[in-house]
Amino acid sequence: MPTSWRGVLPALTTPFTPDLEVDHARLAEHCSWLVDAGCIGVVPGGSLGEGATLTAQEKVETFQTCVDTVGARAAVVPGIAALSTAAAVELARGAEQAGCNGLMVLPAYAYPTHWREAKAHVAAVIAATSLPCMLYNNPVSYGTDFAPEQIAELAAEHPNLVAVKESSTDVRRVTELKRLAGERLEVLIGVDDLIVEGVAAGAVGWIAGLVNAFPEESVALFELARDGNRAEAARLYDWFLPLLRLDTKPKLVQLIKLAQELVGHGDWRSRPPRLALDEAERAEATAVIEHALTHRVLAEVS
Repeated sequence: MPTSWRGVLPALTTPFTPDLEVDHARLAEHCSWLVDAGCIGVVPGGSLGEGATLTAQEKVETFQTCVDTVGARAAVVPGIAALSTAAAVELARGAEQAGCNGLMVLPAYAYPTHWREAKAHVAAVIAATSLPCMLYNNPVSYGTDFAPEQIAELAAEHPNLVAVKESSTDVRRVTELKRLAGERLEVLIGVDDLIVEGVAAGAVGWIAGLVNAFPEESVALFELARDGNRAEAARLYDWFLPLLRLDTKPKLVQLIKLAQELVGHGDWRSRPPRLALDEAERAEATAVIEHALTHRVLAEVS
C-alpha cells in the first residue's frame, strides 16, 4: 500500500523468546494490535527495536513478518542502519524485496561524523531503492546532526527523500524545516514528550515509543493535537507525559517493554548488552506505569 506519514507509526519493540530468538508470532500479534488501534504503519528494526543487536538476516525476516501481517492495511517502514554504508545499502534492498513500503534511513552506527561523510552515507542508502525514504535525525543518540539546511539539500538531490523524523528535541527544527522545504518534506516527531508542541509547529506524524503499550491513547493524543482540540489534548497529554518521558531515558527499551508487560502486551526481555532493570529501577518505573493505569482519562476526553 502507499506510504502515509500523516499519523502515528510505532517504533516497534522486538519481542524475544526465552532463549532470545526473535518471536515472530508475538511480533505479528503486536503489529495487528497496533494497527487495529489506529496506527497508520509500523517501524521495525530501529533503536527501540534493538536493531543494533539483530543480524541482517534477522532484520529482513522481521520486516517480512510485519509485511505479511499488516502490509495490506498499513505501511511498513523499517529502520535502515549498519556499521558500513555497503551493509546499509544491502539492508535497504532486502527491505524492498520483503515488500516494505518505505525506509527510515539512519546515519552510520558508531561513527559520528561531519556533513560530507554523513551525506554520502545516507545518500547511498536513499538511492539504493525507489522506495520513499524518511531521514532519521537523532543527534542525541547518534552524534550526527543533520541541520535543516542540510536536509533540504538532500531532498533537492533525491526525489524519494520525502520525510524527516526529527528527534533533536528542538521544536524549532520543525519550524525551520517547514520554512526551507515547504510541502516538499513531511516532518514527523520522534521524541515522545514533544508531540503536542511538534504538531503545533507543523509536524504531521509521530514515530512513537510508548504507543507499544498505549496505542489508543497515542492515536487519540495525536489526533486531538492535529485537529486543534487544545483543551482535550492538554488533559490527555498531562496524564500521558510521565509515561512518555520513559522514552527519553537511556534504558527506554527496557522501560517501554516493562510498560508492555504491565498492560499485558509483551514482556521485559531484551538482548544484551541491555539487561533487565534492577529492582529499584523496576519499582520506580512500575509505580509510574501503574499510577497511569489507575487514572486513565481517555474515555473522558474521547
